Amino acid sequence: MKKVILSAVMLIGLAFSAEAQEVSKNALGLRLGDSDGFGGELSYQRRLSGDNRLELDLGWRNNDHYDAYKLVGVYQWFWNIDQGFYWYAGVGGGIGSYSINRYPGYDGNDSGTFLVAAGDIGIEYNFDIPLQVSLDIRPELYFGDDFRDDNFGPDIALGLRYRF
Repeated sequence: MKKVILSAVMLIGLAFSAEAQEVSKNALGLRLGDSDGFGGELSYQRRLSGDNRLELDLGWRNNDHYDAYKLVGVYQWFWNIDQGFYWYAGVGGGIGSYSINRYPGYDGNDSGTFLVAAGDIGIEYNFDIPLQVSLDIRPELYFGDDFRDDNFGPDIALGLRYRF
């Protein structure tokens, strides 16, 4: 009987340890999306405590019509769905700069700065190897100079990060 109880306790402990797969302290990689202005971002995540983290993203865009960059910080809460799967939500903000070049229909040069207010919701999977894949949407509101006509950008992106 003692062996059965000991085996049951060990199995329960094994089940809890398998479920308790933890989000890494740091993750660094790319967040690839498009929101009419930013296609790729360098992305860094830092876990702050058991169920929250800070994500910093530096995005840039360079094309024939304009050059732009933005730096966004998002405070996120995350929850375990199943082994390795998490969903997360967060709020944050940032700053950016742009420079419009000459193109047909526009014969001037313009530049400016803008502020960003952002929300974030997504899902991620942490593999057994140090790789994290995520898919999220980050609605962004732009304030300041006229970077966008509608001052709104629904930034949908795929993230690939190295966890350490």
